[in-house]
Amino acid sequence: MEKKSFTESANFNEDKIVTNVILETSFSKEIRILLKQGQIMKEHKAPFPIVVHILEGKIDFGVEGVSHTLKKGDIITLDGHVPHDLTAMHDSIVRLTLSKLDSAERLEKVVKGV
Repeated sequence: MEKKSFTESANFNEDKIVTNVILETSFSKEIRILLKQGQIMKEHKAPFPIVVHILEGKIDFGVEGVSHTLKKGDIITLDGHVPHDLTAMHDSIVRLTLSKLDSAERLEKVVKGV
């Protein structure tokens, strides 16, 4: 058993989106994404299915060009290889569940726009 917190030590950065691997299990990677209001993750694709859970705040979650408003408590799934983007409407804490086969480094490249 391992206990971690997604909300403790949530240090937002005015200049860039902050990502941290909070927990890694035998089947998933649980990632915290901190977005200040107005910050954007440009369109990208994950190679495997993902789960996105809004812990705090509100985001616009674009899926194949269609915007969906997600607020605190909302959780969605998305199949692999589906284009999506995020825009923070408020300061937001997002929990992202990645497949164990995916990499946190890939996410870092998305955040940096590489």
